Order: sequence, then structure tokens, then C-alpha cells
Amino acid sequence: MTTEKTPKYYFEDFPVGFVADMPGPTVDEQEMLDFARRYDPQSFHADPEAAKHSPFGGLIASGWMTAGLCMRAIYDGYLKDTAGMGSPGVENLLWKNPVRAGDTLRVRMTVLQARVSASKPDRGLITHLWEVFNQKDEQVMEMTGITIARRRPAVQ
Repeated sequence: MTTEKTPKYYFEDFPVGFVADMPGPTVDEQEMLDFARRYDPQSFHADPEAAKHSPFGGLIASGWMTAGLCMRAIYDGYLKDTAGMGSPGVENLLWKNPVRAGDTLRVRMTVLQARVSASKPDRGLITHLWEVFNQKDEQVMEMTGITIARRRPAVQ
């Protein structure tokens, strides 16, 4: 039997302009290869020798893996403690620079919009910009996403 813990963050904790930085992982080459070979087997992701002759000059992580690593950083950084109710999706997913083995990633989240739901006033929709950077502060990915979060219960 699982019990739901009291959330630390609610809709009201994400005002427009709020920024939070979250650490991410150091990218492992074997994990890159395993992911690519299973989900995105393009040669510059899945074959180290062929990748040397690609426009990237070497092996790079699949953008889909980078998106997954970003999601994990978001979850660990705040989502696990948020009164979240899911998401209708993401927009504008852009891979700006290649991610390579040994890169250490971090995520910056900026709240772009926060509005209470007109049809369900117990919750709100938060539009975030998530930017992913490597250890050289080069932006490697960005995406805009929407989180549905419960509003803070009224104090009785």
C-alpha cells in the first residue's frame, strides 16, 4: 500500500519569471550506445567508428536521450515534490549542440506563464522553458513544456 505525501510545491509556487537551476548527470558513453542501439540507431549515435566520419566527428547522444536526461533532472529537482497532475505535452523541442560522452549537464527552468484553469479552478497550468547546458555552459537543448499542478488547499 502506498500513501501520497504532502507536496512541497503547488501551482502558487511557480510565478511567472521564477527560475531554478538543477544539476543533471554526467553522460556515460555505454549508456549513450545502449540507448541509441535500442531507440535511435543512427550511425552517429550507435556506431563509434562510423560516427568519426559523420558531420559530428564522433559519437553524440541521441537528442531523445538528452530529453530523457532533462526529464530526470526536472523530476529530481522539483517535480517529485510538486502537486503535479501530469502534462498535456511539450513544444519547441530544439537540440542546439551535440551532447558527448563525459559531458555534465544541468537544467535551468524558467516559468513563462502560469494561469488558473477556467474549467477546473482547483488546478493551474504552468508553462516552463527548460534549457539544458553542458559543463562549458553551451546550450545543448531547450524545450517548452506545460505542467498541470494542484492549487494550494485553502487554510480553514
